[in-house]
Amino acid sequence: MVRARLIISGVCLMEFQNFIDIEKATAFGRSELFRIGTALLFIVGIMLFASQSMAAGSNGILLVVAAMIGGYMAMNIGANDVANNVGPAVGSHAITLTGAIIIAIIFEASGALIAGGEVVGTIKNSVIDTKMIGNSTTFIWLMMAALLAAAIWLNIATAVGAPVSTTHSIVGGVLGAGIAAGGWQIANWETVSRIAASWVISPVMGGVIAAAFLYFIKLTIIYQTDKVTAARRVVPFLVAIMAWAFSTYLILKGLKKIWKFDFLTASMLGLLAAVAIFLIVWPLIGRAAAKLENNRDSINSLFVIPLVFAAALLSFAHGANDVANAVGPLAAIHDAVVNGGVSSKVAIPLWVMLVGATGIALGLALYGPKLIRTVGSEITELDQMRAYSIAMAAAITVIIASQFGLPVSSTHIAVGGVFGIGFLREYLEANWARTLDEIREHHDGDDSDAVDEFLDRYEAASLFEKDLMLKRLKEQRASATLFKKERKKLLKFYRKELVKRSILIKIAAAWLITVPVAGVMAALIYFTIRGMLLV
Repeated sequence: MVRARLIISGVCLMEFQNFIDIEKATAFGRSELFRIGTALLFIVGIMLFASQSMAAGSNGILLVVAAMIGGYMAMNIGANDVANNVGPAVGSHAITLTGAIIIAIIFEASGALIAGGEVVGTIKNSVIDTKMIGNSTTFIWLMMAALLAAAIWLNIATAVGAPVSTTHSIVGGVLGAGIAAGGWQIANWETVSRIAASWVISPVMGGVIAAAFLYFIKLTIIYQTDKVTAARRVVPFLVAIMAWAFSTYLILKGLKKIWKFDFLTASMLGLLAAVAIFLIVWPLIGRAAAKLENNRDSINSLFVIPLVFAAALLSFAHGANDVANAVGPLAAIHDAVVNGGVSSKVAIPLWVMLVGATGIALGLALYGPKLIRTVGSEITELDQMRAYSIAMAAAITVIIASQFGLPVSSTHIAVGGVFGIGFLREYLEANWARTLDEIREHHDGDDSDAVDEFLDRYEAASLFEKDLMLKRLKEQRASATLFKKERKKLLKFYRKELVKRSILIKIAAAWLITVPVAGVMAALIYFTIRGMLLV
């Protein structure tokens, strides 16, 4: 009897364990099904609303379909593009992933609804000449094809974990569908060439500015003997610079459709905001610094609150600007259906703006975490100082580029900033490895305690003192017998460890093919729509 009970108990335990294994195996499928189901409900909701509100007829049906595609595009913008605003803050552990998503949803939607603008250009960046489009029906087909192609490409890029530019995606779609509808002469190749140039300009500018800020922080704080005193002196100015940059950025880009300011006025208003912020944070940082230990981790904590505000302001400006990528073509289709013509500027109905704002927020909540992790932690390791430098690069690069008329991409800037930080870390780590080689070589034959004692003094020294210590070593050394092969191997190891080349190649490849792929898909979709509706 006892043996039978043990056998039954064993069978029950095995069945229970199998049930747990099945639950674990199907957990991913259930969560994925929930995301897909929620997205489909959103699209169906748009269809039902649009079908009740729009006029009957073939163009009315096209508008319903366009509204569904616009919602799909908005979700893909939220899933792919928003990661650039909050990814560094999440990767540096300044805020949690959930907190970042909540902040981004609130401020992306607020930016879209408050500052998204009442009018929008029908053709993004004027990549085609609308006068060469024969009639409103052709224009509707063109814009539908462009919108759907851009949305599909963004979906593919998100699935493979590549942050790409939504602006370039819609530009490629409009260009491809426009050429399919009106021939090669319809394209504005000067604008297209400037956009192609931004593939290099955006990430390089973002990377250089981010690396410059991080190196400045290292020189003025991290490499100082008394890091706390240095931080108390420097961090208020860094926060004030951030306040100036983000105030100017917000006025120029985020609020440009509510109030129109020139650069000088915007920068002066930003300067006033920076002075006010400086006066507020100076005593606060002084009190916070008094409680810190004299190490890097403690200093990092001073950058947490500025990063939270940076994520919020970047999200607001992004929502105000990039909602047009989703609702611009949809607004253009709506205008063509209602007025029966092709306009260069069109009004945005409230329901169209709601589709864009809601879609961005929903796409971020459902599919945003994947790209947030990629930008925040998979390229290189970030802390709060590094994330601060990336946020500064994002704001300052856009300000500089806008004054020179350069069509830069916020995605390329942010990701370029992450890579710039990573490559600077590689350079500094390589220099440190070379320094260790020289120190150990000079102490060759000494006991390990003497080497360790010198290294401890070297690490605790200020930057100026470090230079003096190394100069003395070189003066004392009679001959140099550096192990070049070993050093090259060590430097190569650091480069591989600090910046993941596989992700760099994947993202660069995605950037290069965004416009061509979106363009080819849009042309094929245009011919498909045209063929179906002309039959």
